[in-house]
Amino acid sequence: MYGIYLVGVMIVTGGAIAFIGDKLGTKIGKKRLSIFGLRPRHTSMIVTVITGGLITALTMGTLAVTSENVRTALFGMEELNSAMESTRIKLTEVSDELFLTQGELADAGKDLLQSKDEIETLKAEQKELTAESERLKEGNEQLEQEKSELTAENKTLADTNSALEDSNKKLSASNTNLTSENEKLTKNNSELEEHAKNLRDGLIAIREGDIIFKAGEILSSGVINPNQSAEKIAADINKLADEASGNISARFGETIDSSVWIYQPELNRAIETISKSKQDMVLRITAAGNLVRGEPIRTALSLYKNDSVFDKGEFIFSKTYDVVKEADAEIILQNFLSEINRAAVGRGILADPISGSVGIIDGDQLYEVMDSVGKIRGKVYLSAYAKDATTSIGPLRLNIKVEQRRGL
Repeated sequence: MYGIYLVGVMIVTGGAIAFIGDKLGTKIGKKRLSIFGLRPRHTSMIVTVITGGLITALTMGTLAVTSENVRTALFGMEELNSAMESTRIKLTEVSDELFLTQGELADAGKDLLQSKDEIETLKAEQKELTAESERLKEGNEQLEQEKSELTAENKTLADTNSALEDSNKKLSASNTNLTSENEKLTKNNSELEEHAKNLRDGLIAIREGDIIFKAGEILSSGVINPNQSAEKIAADINKLADEASGNISARFGETIDSSVWIYQPELNRAIETISKSKQDMVLRITAAGNLVRGEPIRTALSLYKNDSVFDKGEFIFSKTYDVVKEADAEIILQNFLSEINRAAVGRGILADPISGSVGIIDGDQLYEVMDSVGKIRGKVYLSAYAKDATTSIGPLRLNIKVEQRRGL
């Protein structure tokens, strides 16, 4: 449509210019005009030529102004040809590439078909994998449940194992203690065997020798402070044992080999008991059996709390007696001392295991009391007081007052 319009414009423009040139040439011919001194006929020809040129120039100019394609054809043909050649080359290259691409496309088509087959195969495999995944999921759930059960069981086993380890440690410690105790028992057994032999020898000695200490008789005694180390307590006990040895030598009236034998477990128990005590303890070392000259000195240990029993001057006991004759004084005094002894033991004074006595009265005072009682006829009132502050270990030293009661 644009080309038809352009042709129409060119026809109209050419016709107009031809008409104008014809009119101009006719007018110049009639007036016989001359240009550059030329004849009118030649002038008319020049005007006609110029007019034709103008027609061509105007036509081409109009076409060039109105059409980009005309401008390109007039002024850019070489460039257009070069571009066309370049385009042709590119088209050839593109055609070659297209051919190659078509080949590749054909190969791709084959690959696509193969891929579709593979996709179908993969879909089938995927379906199988999905089913397998479901089975695995169920298996995993079962495994998780079993894992939870195993975890709980492992925890139980760990707790049991921990308890067993604790028990094993305790058993190891007990085994160590038992080993140590076994060694001690072995040693004690040897000592007991030696002790049994000594007992047998002692029985023979009893039949043939003199008894110098009776069973239960005190060899030595003393107060031990518990607020000290076990070594110091053991040293205090050994000191009392040495004192016992000295007392035995004194009994014989000569220096003899009088080493005191103390049963080791009994010694250990005594040290432990004293260490745990909150107050001073009285330790008595007594003869374990009748001791005969020449046999080993076997002893036993007795422990008592050393309580405060009487203050200095504290009243102990009193009683009224009837005196008929002077000879009654000795019997009365013996009875009175027995009553004091029972009262003192009841208050916590430790009595002598053999004699049972706890009180001590000076000889001068004893004779003075007997003399005073012997001079009285009728009622006599006797009262006893602690001469000094006295603890459980004793002895209880006495002050005895004698008063005659009249009219009773």
